Amino acid sequence: MVHAFPNIESGGAATSTAAENRPGVRDAESAYRELTGVLPEAANIDADAHFDRHVLASILALASSEGGSLAAQAGLTDAELGDLFSHYFAARSIESSGDRETSLTDADEIEMVRDLLVENRSSEGELGRWLAAMIARRAMEPNHLWEDLGLRDRSELTRLIARHFAPLARRNDKNMRWKRFIYRMMCENDGFVMCSTPVCSNCADYALCYGAETGTSRVASAAQSPATSAGQTV
Repeated sequence: MVHAFPNIESGGAATSTAAENRPGVRDAESAYRELTGVLPEAANIDADAHFDRHVLASILALASSEGGSLAAQAGLTDAELGDLFSHYFAARSIESSGDRETSLTDADEIEMVRDLLVENRSSEGELGRWLAAMIARRAMEPNHLWEDLGLRDRSELTRLIARHFAPLARRNDKNMRWKRFIYRMMCENDGFVMCSTPVCSNCADYALCYGAETGTSRVASAAQSPATSAGQTV
């Protein structure tokens, strides 16, 4: 049976944060369009470079909609955020809106997730490090990880992990939910056992680890298959 971790999603539909419902807080979809020039459901991610930019825009757009410090909500330092914008959104910018205070109560946990991801990086340059930090911060939110990264569906997260953290992708050969898998790897690396049932198929909580990750995009208002928007790039 899976032990309780406070930041592992419980499954089911995405939940809205209080910040998303406060007057004056930016619409994440609009922020995405400010960064890319297109709505998220219109993004063409066929090319890896376009996909990377889509992922970054999705995370930043959702983080900006939550209020507080954009860098902190995205998991980066101010300097890292500035470098990211210079490399990927040089002609565009967004700022966080609202007055949410950024909590650092999960700082140790964020660091552990980030370190695991950095150790399993498979791409060159700063992008992998930025993504490790961003994924680690967004993993502290309560929904499915793909939802709290602002992605359109779970397949985009699977592609992200396979592209930038390939060793983890290879180890998740049973297609466990990504947040649970990451926490399981953290436990194993520290010599702990996350589950008391040795065989997953015999576990009463099997559906929590392997069930379908249904939900709706927290950035796109009408998420569609990228195939419906051929010819448009982000």
